[in-house]
Formats: sequence, structure tokens, C-alpha cells
Amino acid sequence: MENGEIESTDDETTPPPPTFTGRQYRPVVSHDQVSIPMSPIEPVPPPGIQMKDEGSSSGGAGSGGTKSESKLEFFGKALVDLLGVRDMTGEPAPSSPRDGEDVSITLGRQKQSGVKLGTMMGVFVPCLQNILGIIYYIRFSWIVGMAGIGESLLLVAFCGLCTFLTSISLSAIATNGAMKGGGPYYLIGRALGPEVGVSIGLCFFLGNAVAGAMYVLGAVETFLDAVPGAGIFKESATPFNGTTEIVHTPNIHDLQVYGIVVTILLCFIVFGGVKMINRVAPAFLVPVILSLFCIFIGMLASPKNDAARKDGITGLKFATFKNNWGSEYQSTNNAGIPEENGAIFWNFNALVGLFFPAVTGIMAGSNRSASLKDTQRAIPIGTLAATLTTSFLYVISVLLFGALATREQLLKNRLLTATVAWPAPVVIYVGIILSTLGAALQCLTGAPRLLAAISNDDILPVLKYFKVTEGSEPHLATLFTAFICMACVVIGNLDLITPTITMFFLLCYAGVNLSCFLLDLLDAPSWRPRWKFHHWSLSLLGATLCIVIMFLISWSFTVISLALASLIYYYVSIKGKAGDWGDGFKSAYFQLALRSLRSLGANQVHPKNWYPIPLVFCRPWGKLPENVPCHPKLADFANCMKKKGRGMSIFVSVIDGDYHELAEDAKTACRQLATYIEYKRCEGVAEIVVAPNMSEGFRGLIQTMGLGNLKPNIVVMRYPEIWRRENLIQIPSTFVGIINDCIAANKAVVIIKGLDEWPGEYQRQYGTIDLYWIVRDGGLMLLLSQLLLTKESFESCKIQVFCIAEEDVDAEELKADVKKFLYDLRMQAEVIVITMKSWEAHSEGPGAPPPDDSAKAFVGAQRRVAAYLSEMREDARREGRVELMADGKRVVVNEQQVDKFLYTTMKLNSTILKYSRMAAVVLVSLPPPPLNHPPYFYMEYMDLLVENVPRLLIVRGYRRDVVTLFT
Repeated sequence: MENGEIESTDDETTPPPPTFTGRQYRPVVSHDQVSIPMSPIEPVPPPGIQMKDEGSSSGGAGSGGTKSESKLEFFGKALVDLLGVRDMTGEPAPSSPRDGEDVSITLGRQKQSGVKLGTMMGVFVPCLQNILGIIYYIRFSWIVGMAGIGESLLLVAFCGLCTFLTSISLSAIATNGAMKGGGPYYLIGRALGPEVGVSIGLCFFLGNAVAGAMYVLGAVETFLDAVPGAGIFKESATPFNGTTEIVHTPNIHDLQVYGIVVTILLCFIVFGGVKMINRVAPAFLVPVILSLFCIFIGMLASPKNDAARKDGITGLKFATFKNNWGSEYQSTNNAGIPEENGAIFWNFNALVGLFFPAVTGIMAGSNRSASLKDTQRAIPIGTLAATLTTSFLYVISVLLFGALATREQLLKNRLLTATVAWPAPVVIYVGIILSTLGAALQCLTGAPRLLAAISNDDILPVLKYFKVTEGSEPHLATLFTAFICMACVVIGNLDLITPTITMFFLLCYAGVNLSCFLLDLLDAPSWRPRWKFHHWSLSLLGATLCIVIMFLISWSFTVISLALASLIYYYVSIKGKAGDWGDGFKSAYFQLALRSLRSLGANQVHPKNWYPIPLVFCRPWGKLPENVPCHPKLADFANCMKKKGRGMSIFVSVIDGDYHELAEDAKTACRQLATYIEYKRCEGVAEIVVAPNMSEGFRGLIQTMGLGNLKPNIVVMRYPEIWRRENLIQIPSTFVGIINDCIAANKAVVIIKGLDEWPGEYQRQYGTIDLYWIVRDGGLMLLLSQLLLTKESFESCKIQVFCIAEEDVDAEELKADVKKFLYDLRMQAEVIVITMKSWEAHSEGPGAPPPDDSAKAFVGAQRRVAAYLSEMREDARREGRVELMADGKRVVVNEQQVDKFLYTTMKLNSTILKYSRMAAVVLVSLPPPPLNHPPYFYMEYMDLLVENVPRLLIVRGYRRDVVTLFT
């Protein structure tokens, strides 16, 4: 056996999850089963495990031999070898080989044979090459002259500490799992969510594109300084700080022309592909290292002659060191030459913005994670080593430059590194040009790939044009990057470009630190980085330093960069596609929810803090359109029960049948219902249960749904208007059982009659909201009317409260009491007291009800009740029983009591039709099902109550107040 293949032997097929577009659902393919190639294993099977020999099959590609297949099974289910462990996205697990092993895990693909890089060449060298750039060569000595040795050391320590802390955060995040393309965008997006990841990722892309312009300008400026005759336009001549000494600088138009030409040439190299760039890249490293040695040897050997000493290069002298210790901030022109009335005045804050790009580049190793042998080891060690090495190099350089030349020479000689270099300045010129061009080439290579990685995640639709397939070159993204680079080159001023780069890089570093801070603070079970030397306080300090440095440089640039990131964030949150990457915010929400739930406790919530949490029962009394899991108006009504959209609804339904047979159907239905809720823009969750019947399913839901004080407190469902028309004889017992379950579970009930006519979100209603307040319900009916007024569709309505009283009650006193009560509740409503003759008075007087619609319905109900009662008695007589039975339960029928209930509901219906026929919506108290009455009788009572009322809410409160008079 050469290769074994482990497959899933589960014959059950998982139904595809639905996706909802508009008002129609379409199935999408779920995760496919994959076969994972693995090396042969021949263990001795323990009890319960059997080895099945599948016979022989033909060899793999390129081999003409045969091989025997074995499948390792555990009670009929295929096992997966350790090398076949997959992550939750179905992608191959990352390899982290030990002792030089090169293990590759692929899913249906051949093992990759590409050369993997170690810590030195894969992380340390690229970081070193990106950190040591143009700023060190042509601005570092000038910074020492402007800030002095003391503040220059502070500057290096300040910026170095920021990148060092960021490197620690980067090491922790990078060692917490496999990394894909995108570098910091991938890290931040997976830690803080797609919105934050895309906004900071795009800013980082802009920073890299602008950095390319900085390196191009640095190379061109060095070239024109080395070869002044190559300039097309006349050089700029500037007196040095008001003296007669003239300092020549390249003309800005030369920088623009040569910069655009160089950018175009670099783009041609980038279009040649990443392989060409990788072949050329090592050549750019040698000049950097060689030039550094030449600079340090030259500084130690200076001065070479009297001419050099005369020019201000004193050699390493303590007197020079002492004179250069303090700062001497002054004004300069745009070229950095001191000038008494210069356009730019430099201070420590401005120098931070100029110097910070010299410490960036720590992301170079993480950007190459796909090419590393062991990312978990290479990224932390390589990145931190490069950061510490360059910081040490900068500290030594500050001390040497400060002791090497006078302040005047430091300020006017921008290429002092070339002047003092051994054996000749041309070595430094070549080194600067090649190193800066190499760095520019890396920017023009990395920035398009970063943009392509953001586009490929398909979060922001506007970036779809930059998407590329795997293995393809991002040509369109490269052209866009080149356009941004050339636009910055046209500015032609290196000192104006660097603060812009600083802002974008600091924003990215702050994102990395905040990501690590959040993950460290939450400490989720999945947060297990191999890099152990991290703490949330260090990450918080790093993020704070990044923000502080941004404001030190320029508060206006900081506000602009933060505003740009915020605009991108807002745009992504509005237009972007949802993506769940398991980010830290989701974990924070989860922990916050748990903590809030514990703090709520199990005690009753005070009425001032009471929120309606409706349990919306989606199981319809009848049929719905195809692929519509819930009546559309139920979601609209659930939104009406929330003030300004705050609150949560729980949409539930029941599937009749056996759970083991219908479990997958329930999951599919739940996903479908959740998608529909989201489509209806209703904040809520969906839940589907499988039960033998609707009554059993609802009983289980009402008992178990929710946690602590976040259990649903109101059951919302549709009134079964079709039960008589469709002759659905099972509905009465189910309906009555649901109401009794709600009463037993102490849940409020809202039943909607006329749901089809319920107004939509933008259907404005006029008229009144009429409340027929019959029984004490804790103020729920009053509160519902107030919530309806907060909705746009009902905001033009007025509330009328009808109080039903017997004829002998003092109507004016009752009206005054109710008005005072409503006033104390801060509710505006008109109070109307209606007197009604009691059943006893009716039975003693004339028996015929008034001839109206209610009376006709009353007579019909009496006739149907009498017929049903005759059937029950006939069934009892036929079966030889004394007691009456309805729906398998013993019932007791008091005919006088039945007539009383029918009369009461008839009178209430007649009153509603008299006073509220034109009302926008009517709210009336829900009478509880009478004990031991047949469910059919209760449905007759309810039908008589809702007769001819187009839109009615039947409300029953529960044993507690939901409104309060007190502050």
C-alpha cells in the first residue's frame, strides 16, 4: 500500500442551506466532502475499529503500478489521520514542520515543491531591507543636526518603542493560526471584523502606494545630487540661513519628470511577475549592507584631509558631540535648507513625522507567510530581531553623526553619509539608489497584492474590478497603485510625503495593537498563540503610542486619516457584504451578553426596565406562499412592539414528526426563517423545533425558550380566522391549549385578528387607536398603544380608552379616576365610559337582543353551540357514558353559563362596532378559556367577539405590572 485515502462513509446527505434573495429562496451548495491524501498507516485496530480491505486499484498519476486501498473505520464511520485535520473552513491545515521536515497537507492537490524560506531570508532580511531606507541615508544626519543628539535619541527610542510593541502584538496574532495573503489586513480583519479590516487595510494600501513615491523621489534626488549635470531644469540655489553661502538642490521639475519615468520602468518590472521580482530582490540587499559598512568605516576614519575638516567634518570629537547635544529648531525651505523666513518651521513633533517611515517595514515578514517553513517561529524571531537591530543601528548612528560634524554641516549636507563614506561617495550613491529602488519595487509589488486580497474577500463590491484568481498577477491593481504613486511623485517634495505615509502606517500599527489587546483581554478558548511574551497592557500601550504619535505629528493629518478610515468603515458597513470571520468583537459581544445576563439575575425586572420580548409563533392557521416561512405582517407587527427598534423578537415554529427523521429539515427551515427575518429588517432570532404535534411543540417552546430574565414575555400569534371556513376541526383544541399554556407559563398573549390588513412600515394610518379596557392586565394594553404611536404608520393616530362599566356604576367618577391614572403614566388619551347591562339584568328583561350584525352572529352561535352539545350528548349516549367528552377530555356544560358568555361577547362586539368601526386598530382584553368548557365553545365566544372587526389585537397581560407611576 503506497497511498491510502480516507473518505467519509456517511451515506446521509446534508440538505443545502437556503439563501434568500428578494422574496425567493434558492438553495446553495453546502460544504463538500473532501478526500485527504495521507501516508500509509497500518495500526493494530483496537476493539470497535475494523480495517476494511478495499482491494487494489491503479496507481496515482505518473505511476503505472497498482496500490491497495485501505479504509480505517470506527463503527462504520471513516476516521481521519492526524495529518488530515482540517480547519472549520474546509481548507488544509497549516504545516509547521520540525527538524527540517517538509510536510505538505493538500486537499485533492499535489504536494507543493516550492522552496520554503527560513527565519533569516524569509523574515529578518526583508524587514531589514524595508526598515533601512531613504530616510536613513539622506535625512538622518539632518535630523541629528536639527534635534540635537539628546532629542534624536529620544526620537529613536520613542518611534522604536512603538514598532517594538507592535512587533510583539504582531508576533502574538501571527502565531495564533495560519495566515493567508493580505498581511496586516488579514490579521486585523480576522481580529476586529471585516469593516475594521477593510478600512485599515485600504489605508495601509494607500500608505504603501505613497511610500513607493517616497522611495522613487529619494532615488531620483540622490541621483541628481550625484550627477548634477543630468538635470533637465536649472538647479535651485538657496542661501544657507541668510549667509552668502549658496546651497544647490535639484529642481522640483527634474524630480517630477525623472520620478514618473522611474515609476513607469518599475511598473514594467512588476508586470513581469513575482518570480522576476524575487530573482532581482536579493541584488538590492547587497548594496545596503555594503553601504552601511562603508558609512561606519568612513565615520571612524574621518576626517580624511584638511579640506574635509574645513567643511565641518571634524571627526569623532567630544567637543563636537557636546556642541551638538542640544536641539536647534529653525525654519527651512521646502528642500530642508535652513532659511530665516522659510516656509516650514521644524520641531520635535514634525521630526517624528519625518523619521517614523525609517522604522516601518515590520510587516514585510508577515506578508510572506505563505513562503515560510515555520511561520510560528520565523515571524516573531525575525521581526523582533530586525526591529532591535535597526533601533540599535539608529542609536549608534545618532552618537556617531553627532560627534562627526558641526551642526552647520549636518543641516546643509543632506548626503553627509556619502561625503564621509569609504572609499568614495559613489559607493553610497549606488547603494542609496539601488536600495531605494528595491524598496519602491517592493511597495509596487506588495500594495497591489494587498488590494487584490481585500477585493478577493468580496466584502466591498466597488473593489470587484481588482479581484484576481489564485496564481494570477493583479495587473489592474498594479496600474491603480502606479497611478497613486505617480500622483504623489508629482508633488515632488519628500518632506511633505513622509508625514502622509506615517499616518497610514501608524493607523495600521494601531489596528494590530488593538487587535492583540482585544484578543488578549477576551482570552477566548481559540486564543492560543505560540508566542507567549505578550500582554494586553503592552498592546494597549502600543496602540496608545500610535495615536499619540499621530497627534504629535499633526492633529489635522490625524483627523483626516481617521475620518478617511471612518468613512471607509461606514461605507463597508452599509454597502459591504456580511462576513463572519470569528472576529474579536463577536467574542466581546458574547462575553458582554453573558455578563449582562448574569447581572440581570433571575429576579423580576422592574417595570421601568421592562421591555417586550415577543415570542412570535410563525406556525400559520392555513397556508402561506411558497418559500415564505412566516407571515410577512407578523414581522411588521413584531417591529411595532419595539420602541425605536430596540428589543429582540424570537420567531418560532413547529414541525410535526419525529426529531431523528426531521432534524436536518428543521435546521434548513431555521436558516430559511432567519434569512427571512433579516430580509424583513426585524431584530430577532429564529428557532424551529420538531414535535409530535403543534401543541406539544409549543408547550416545549414556552417552557424552555430564553435564559434568565431574557425569556420571552409575550406570545404573539395570528387569530385562526379560517378554522370554520376550512372546516379545520382540530384548531379549537390546539388554540385553546396554546392559550392555557401561556397562562400556566405566566406569559402575556397578543392575538392578531385581521393580520392580512395590518399596515406596512410606510402605510400611514389615520383615526384612533381604541382600547377596550375590561380587566386589569398590568398596563400591557396601554403600553402597546404607546409603542404603536412611536411608529411612522400610527404616529398620526389618537388613543381612546373605553371603560366598560355596569349601569349602576358612577360613570363620571370612573372616568376621572382613569384620567388621573393615565396622567400619572404620562399617557395622553381620551377616556370614554360605556355602561352595559349585565347578564342578570338581561335575563330578567326582554330576551331578544337588538336587531344588528352582532345579534345575527349571536343567534348563529347559539344554534351551532346547541348542535355541538347535542352531538356530544348523542356520543355519550351511544357509548354508554354519563359524562360528556370533547377532544378526548371530560367537559362540564352549564347551558346558562354558555348563554352568559355568548351574550357578553355579543354585547362587547356590538359596542366595538358602534364606537370603533373606523378605528385604525382596536385593542380588547382576551377572556381566558372557561374551565371544563369544550374548546369549540370558546372558539364560538371568540368568533362572536371579533365578528366584523377588521383589525383587532386581543391582549392578555400576566401577573405583573409593565408600567409604573413613579420616576
